[in-house]
Amino acid sequence: MIYSTDRILTTHAGALPRPPDLREMVLAKSRGEAVDPAALEKRLAAAVAEAVRRQVECGLDSVNDGELSKSNFTDYVRSRIAGYEARPADARRRLEITARDRTKFPDYFEATANPRARLQSTSATRPVCVENLRYVGQADLARDLANFKAALDGVKVAEAFLPANTPGTIEHWMTNEHYKSDEEFVFAIAEVMRAEYNAIVEAGFQLQIDDPDLPDGWNCLPEMTVPEYRKYAALRVEALNHALRDIPKEKIRLHVCWGSFHGPHHDDIPLKDIADIIFSVRAGSYSIEASNPCHEHEWRVFEEVKPPADATLVPGVIGHCTDFIEHPDLVAERLLRYAKLVGRERVLAGTDCGIGTRVGHPSICWAKFEAMAEGARRATKILWGRA
Repeated sequence: MIYSTDRILTTHAGALPRPPDLREMVLAKSRGEAVDPAALEKRLAAAVAEAVRRQVECGLDSVNDGELSKSNFTDYVRSRIAGYEARPADARRRLEITARDRTKFPDYFEATANPRARLQSTSATRPVCVENLRYVGQADLARDLANFKAALDGVKVAEAFLPANTPGTIEHWMTNEHYKSDEEFVFAIAEVMRAEYNAIVEAGFQLQIDDPDLPDGWNCLPEMTVPEYRKYAALRVEALNHALRDIPKEKIRLHVCWGSFHGPHHDDIPLKDIADIIFSVRAGSYSIEASNPCHEHEWRVFEEVKPPADATLVPGVIGHCTDFIEHPDLVAERLLRYAKLVGRERVLAGTDCGIGTRVGHPSICWAKFEAMAEGARRATKILWGRA
């Protein structure tokens, strides 16, 4: 866990641009197509090393492996969990992240049905849990850990982190036909994923828990009221904390968002309605969306609600929702707001979501990182009174 002791440090939420040739290999493997294992491993190792180098060149202090081995944000878990049966896919996932918006804007979603407008799986099947779940991702995880360690060799960074999915997010797309209740099911997922969480920390990295489910489960369940949803979310946080029980909270960073899909987000649940639940996750750092048109105004929530004592806050000061490159002065303004509210040492500059796969071109991603780093330098000059 790091603090902005003498300057505003910078990081991001996860996904980075994947080289086109590697992207084709990773997606082909996720579809069950034949891929040369040796060629994939060699290309992946080289791409992770390049991703680490580019992050450092852009001015990032806390870096990751870019999630380059993962077919997409969630489906990578399919290869790491056993106990489910693959069945022909329905038109949508079990829980559809755009469900609440679709009730108001069906024509929009019909007209913009493409990968940037709605989340799509790379698989033609959907997983259905039919027996006790178990973790089988040891080899893939070991490869990711080894590639990241090798990429960091000789590179100076303030922090190195690896993301992993939460039980609630996995529950979104896996149907349960085995466990007796939703509670039993989500706790079973938590116990399985505990193996991955512990391994990341034991390897010497910070664990980033990616939990879009915490806010965006609301979007998936349009029939729920806020009190009902708070109960729903609290149970899933309880399961997550169960999985994190052996890890010191200072080794954990939580990332939450309202879903990175490009769409209306007209009925996202307000941060004020779930901030206390977010901060009940056992973590030392909290990364939140804070720069897009639906959520930038919510910095005011922190006038009343504060992160846990000694925790750091990582507001998104650049975003994935537009290819506009944020001006460094705007980035600095955003950082200054949060520094005033929670203290300069407890603020890191971050991103709304993983932007590598959501902006129009890799060059935009890297340019946004450079703008964020420059904005952090400008905020530092003001906060520490430097010329």
